[in-house]
Amino acid sequence: MAIELKVPAVGESVTEVTLSRWLVRDGDYVEIDQSICEFESDKATLEFPAEQSGKISFKVEEGTDLGIGDVIATLDTDAPAPEKKVVEDKNAKEEQPVKEEKTPEKAEKPATEEPATYATGHPSPAAAKLAAENNVSLDRVSGTGKDGRITKADVLQAIKDGLSGQDAAALMRRFSREQREEKVSKLRKTIAKRLVSVKNETAMLTTFNEADMTAIMDIRKKYKVAFEKKHGIGLGFMSFFVRAVSNALAEFPAVNAYWNGDTIVFNDFVDISIAVSTPRGLVVPVLRNAESLTMAGIESGIKDLALKGRDGTLSLDEMEGGTFTITNGGVFGSMMSTPIINAPQSAILGMHKIQERPVAENGQVVIRPMMYLALSYDHRIIDGKESVSFLVKVKEQLEDPAKMLFGADPVDLLLDM
Repeated sequence: MAIELKVPAVGESVTEVTLSRWLVRDGDYVEIDQSICEFESDKATLEFPAEQSGKISFKVEEGTDLGIGDVIATLDTDAPAPEKKVVEDKNAKEEQPVKEEKTPEKAEKPATEEPATYATGHPSPAAAKLAAENNVSLDRVSGTGKDGRITKADVLQAIKDGLSGQDAAALMRRFSREQREEKVSKLRKTIAKRLVSVKNETAMLTTFNEADMTAIMDIRKKYKVAFEKKHGIGLGFMSFFVRAVSNALAEFPAVNAYWNGDTIVFNDFVDISIAVSTPRGLVVPVLRNAESLTMAGIESGIKDLALKGRDGTLSLDEMEGGTFTITNGGVFGSMMSTPIINAPQSAILGMHKIQERPVAENGQVVIRPMMYLALSYDHRIIDGKESVSFLVKVKEQLEDPAKMLFGADPVDLLLDM
């Protein structure tokens, strides 16, 4: 029986998707729940599993725009599974060495005949993704997986051997004056539309400050090993920023609000959006209720979101919402920038590269690890005084991490100052 495979509903506001990539070949036999293709919406990239086992027949090509419910392929559920034949061949080959001791001449015949299957030379989804990200030509990679399938390890070895980006064709393109066009992905279209909208519809300004990162670097140096041993996660810089921002947002609620026509919506919770750069573009997954998380919880949450963003497995729920955004251009070497607001939020904090610089301290010039901080904000909601005070609050906590415990100096709390 042939059944139709249709584009599923992937979200309330999503009406159209692009079939960005087939993960199997036309005519392959696929197992139930095996990922057969990737759909790209304006918010995320999602893998689509087979509803039943059977032989697949494509109805659309890669890059086709589709509506919800459109047919992408048919599945012949009555087709025989080729895997059974492969197992029998393998068992037969395993029995042959017993006879080889008596008749060595026969050993050479089966050794030269490797039965080709649907899996031979075909990459696993993880291997295909890694190859695409690193420009590895799969026809030059030998598969060592079951039945000759190309595994992630095979692609990694190909990269190690220098196949990625080193082909003669790639070298020739460096000196070419040819032009090429690439279809703009739905995700990139959405990013472009939102960024232009923010510039046109908000009164965006940016205020700057700088923070001495000495105290945080000393804490990481002292507790990094013990922290990782106890919690199973590394102690990075982002958790300090998330904690400092969460405390500051409690004191300046307008920075945690958003414009909603004739009203301003204030949030009594802190959902931090973390900007993550992926091969498909910038995504901003959300760390929920950051104000209630421990440092280990923050680090673990950020790591999980970053890995999902890199692998393209973020769900729509994980990217929706968010009351404030943190972006770290410092990982790419940025010294200073003006981050753009992530609508409908009213502010975004930009982190930058930590750079040793001479600073004046108690009348003396000393060298300190300094970081420029940038806060872009919507002036319709946040006044200049609030924006500057918020950023100073973040700076003070970074330079004196003891203040992160309660959002204020512990001595001031003790003395009820």
